Amino acid sequence: MKKSKAINLLDLLVSLSLGALVIIFILLPFLSVFKESFFVDGNFDLGYYREIFARKTLIANTFKMGILTTLLAALSSSCVAIFYFFAGRKTKAFIIAILSITLISPPFVSSLSYISLFGRRGLITYRLLGLNLYPYGMWGVVLMQVLSDLSLNSLLLIGFLQGLDRNVLNSARSLGAKTDNIIVDLIFPAMKNSLIAVMLLSFFRSISDFGTPAIIGGRFTVLSLESYFEVIANGNLAKAAAMNVVILLPTLLIFLIFSKDLSSTNMAQYKRGAREEVDLQRSGFFYYTISTLAIFFILWILSLYGSIILNAFTKMKKGNLVFTLDNFRETKFFIGDVVFRSIGYSLVSALGGSLLGLLIGYYLIIRKERFMKFIDLVANLPYIIPGTFFGLGYLLFFRSPPIAITGTSAIVILNVLFKQLPFSTRVQNAAMKDVDKNTLNSIRDLGGSYFNEVVDGVLPMTKNAIRVTMINAFTTTMTTVGTIIFLVYPGKKLLTLVMFDVIQSGKYNVGSVIAFYIILICLAFNILLRLLMGDLTFKKKYPRRENNVSAN
Repeated sequence: MKKSKAINLLDLLVSLSLGALVIIFILLPFLSVFKESFFVDGNFDLGYYREIFARKTLIANTFKMGILTTLLAALSSSCVAIFYFFAGRKTKAFIIAILSITLISPPFVSSLSYISLFGRRGLITYRLLGLNLYPYGMWGVVLMQVLSDLSLNSLLLIGFLQGLDRNVLNSARSLGAKTDNIIVDLIFPAMKNSLIAVMLLSFFRSISDFGTPAIIGGRFTVLSLESYFEVIANGNLAKAAAMNVVILLPTLLIFLIFSKDLSSTNMAQYKRGAREEVDLQRSGFFYYTISTLAIFFILWILSLYGSIILNAFTKMKKGNLVFTLDNFRETKFFIGDVVFRSIGYSLVSALGGSLLGLLIGYYLIIRKERFMKFIDLVANLPYIIPGTFFGLGYLLFFRSPPIAITGTSAIVILNVLFKQLPFSTRVQNAAMKDVDKNTLNSIRDLGGSYFNEVVDGVLPMTKNAIRVTMINAFTTTMTTVGTIIFLVYPGKKLLTLVMFDVIQSGKYNVGSVIAFYIILICLAFNILLRLLMGDLTFKKKYPRRENNVSAN
């Protein structure tokens, strides 16, 4: 009896601690940014907001860039997804391989490649075509943001298209519908909610991105970049907070408007009919146009990421591009123990984020705890919060007691852990809905505790979700910069911040080597985790032998 009470007390303690962690490390930093922007020296003041709104060009640049990026991102990812849907098996495998590898995208990698290929001394524009173009400004920023998001957006849409009802498509084909009619009348309308999700994700990331405008924006400036300068150059946290609030409010409004459409898009629908194939003709003007655009974007993203490897292993000597390992030797001076620190932070984020996401999903979906609905809502806030907003919130809230951790490793790890929590909770919530309730009831009937229910029932049945959330958390931490740019002290930098510094100082080859290291580390973790969880094996299959009994 005492043991049962102790277990129930521990269960209550875990659920309350879970709620407290989410409130302390997400909600309170979120609110502290608003407080800092509205109260200057302890007095309510809207002076910074008046100053920001007086700079109409700055605001116009921000949202013009966001809208253009959103539209082009929707167009490019839709073309790639539809081209994949109609492609043969080998082509599909090739496209998925490209998108999966380029999904592991270090920050600014597209900008770095863009400068190397299309800059004033770019490999393509200057050396091959003999052109001396000015590649910077708004359009350069927009194109690089579109290509940065192409892999993720395309995979999201491909996941949805894999779940389309093949019977409807086959019926349309049997009734004589042409390929163009199927695309326009069936596929595009069915993609509506998923396309909205892609557009929102692209818009949120675009207007909160300061790295791309900083590297290739030239004289073009936006709110996110100005807020970065206000903290780093001027130390004006209140004005930076106000700028981040101006970025957040329209983002929050747009999210609330389309939240009902997004709620109908869930992971369950991706599973239905995913392995069924349908034989559709590859013909029609619309199909060929989409295919041409898709191939163009795929080749472009391949060239950008290929240039990273090229820049890492080559150097210009006497006007010629020569193979060398000097870039790797030079990089040692910049990274030192930064690699191990980055891997360590990413491992903690992967384990902690997956555990928190699993527990939130368990108490919300399985246990149906009422207060967990509020905790789940708060846990999903970082989904729409710009990275600089979230990082600034940590800088403001944790700079003084009772939790004064500014300047420590803890604040960086906690920040990246809770920033990627929305993905973990969404994946785990979807996984919990598929957990076999009869198995859990059996554990309870046999006298098992809630602990046994989680360890013996929930964990084995959500293994795939755990793997996905761990890979995402590790990769996100290895490639993040905006959310930690204000939190990391010079002596404790991570790979992405070192990469940002060397690119801004013009050392593009060193930046390429660091990007190459990040990609290799993320791929290695992905493969290793799959091996440990039994999802990937290298065992050779031998022909089965018959057990014949010989009579001697």
